[in-house]
Amino acid sequence: MSRRSGASRGYVGAIAGAFALSAAASVGLTVLYALGGQPQIEGGLIGVGLGSLALGFVWWGKHIPPAGPFVEEREPMASPTVERQTFEEDFARTEAAIPRRRFLGRMLLVALGALAAAAVFPIRSLGPKPGRSLFQTAWRRGSRLVTSEGAPVAATNLPVGGVLTVFPEGHTGAADSQTILVRVDLSTFQPLPGRESWSPDGYLAYSKICTHAGCPVGLYEQSSNSLFCPCHQSVFDVLEGAKPIGGPATRPLPQLPLEVGTDGFLRAQDDYSEPVGPGFWNEGP
Repeated sequence: MSRRSGASRGYVGAIAGAFALSAAASVGLTVLYALGGQPQIEGGLIGVGLGSLALGFVWWGKHIPPAGPFVEEREPMASPTVERQTFEEDFARTEAAIPRRRFLGRMLLVALGALAAAAVFPIRSLGPKPGRSLFQTAWRRGSRLVTSEGAPVAATNLPVGGVLTVFPEGHTGAADSQTILVRVDLSTFQPLPGRESWSPDGYLAYSKICTHAGCPVGLYEQSSNSLFCPCHQSVFDVLEGAKPIGGPATRPLPQLPLEVGTDGFLRAQDDYSEPVGPGFWNEGP
């Protein structure tokens, strides 16, 4: 038996141990994550899992394959008896090494499988599927318009040219529901087809979330009836359904249909006319 063969057999256990340690670290990482996690320990387990796997690969590549160099002599004469005997001995040793390689292959699969499971498990951190929640806000039929302090807005609160940020009652913290309320001169305003009943007494309500990048649209210029986004200078025409007339935005601000309740306070007829925010939300669920 050659010294190389004896050494390779000695490394089989070491390589298998490295793969087993990697698998154990990956399993420990999965269990720790399921129990709530601890970043420092998780980092250590990841290091042990990957490091042990790498060490096993290095030892396998260095000590298990037959030693070289290998040279194929092309001589016309038949091989001498000594060479044939040497070849038969080497072939026998190779056959004996096959079970060890199969064993190491199985240990490698165990280590890789455990590591893959540990990598896939954190997918749950992405949270539940959003469903249609991204296409709806807190506005509902009959929701009263209130200020950020929760005070309801009456139909007499704003003068022509006035502007106010409002929310649905009970949801003043809902960022996707923030709305800019503007009152325009009815003599200069012609509602869009299908929206004739959405703007009682000249009140117009549009989503405050810019359809370009989601910045708050909070600047209103009465002389031009324009809303401005301060982030990228998108401009929206209030009298034309808040369609963009300047800047990078390509989609109008969604409009909130309004009505005046029997108590004299402004209310929403329903949710926005379309999804709020950057334009890709409008591509469908």
